[in-house]
Amino acid sequence: EIWLDKNTGGVCLSISSKALTITGIDDRRYWTHISTEESRYPTVAYLQQIWWFQVDGEVEFGFPVGTYSLFFRLQLGKSSKRLGRRVCNSKHIHGWEIKPVRFQLTTSEGQSVESRCHLDNPGNWVLYRVGDFVVQNPNAFTNIKFSLTQIDCTHTKGGLCVDAALIYPTTVAKEIRSCS
Repeated sequence: EIWLDKNTGGVCLSISSKALTITGIDDRRYWTHISTEESRYPTVAYLQQIWWFQVDGEVEFGFPVGTYSLFFRLQLGKSSKRLGRRVCNSKHIHGWEIKPVRFQLTTSEGQSVESRCHLDNPGNWVLYRVGDFVVQNPNAFTNIKFSLTQIDCTHTKGGLCVDAALIYPTTVAKEIRSCS
């Protein structure tokens, strides 16, 4: 999805979990798509358990000149409604406290960002900041490749919802609470 921020007029993008390349997504022993009302999309990808965790994305877009921030929207735990109230099942959350996940971003202009962060705050959707990139040529398409990985195979990881990757102008992103 693409939209303009109502306050700044800046271009914003959202890439759903179904448009991302997720290792093992077709194996129901590891991943499922669950329905939710907490996303702009009808489903999110839910990780039950896996050894090798990797989510990759790529987008090519004609951004206006400016600085942009890329985020992953993630939640530890599986939300549902019970008696009309939101509850979060944390039964399968494990492995995220052992080693941090690695976020990466590269652009067709040669920009590159890498960061590491432990996933936390179970039961809440969190925007994890991957990094920023600068667009200088509004007449060319900018290709952005980004990823989220935790490939230490000494332990399993599970209980994670992957909603989307989001790109906002940095002026808009400064107003967003995120983990970076």
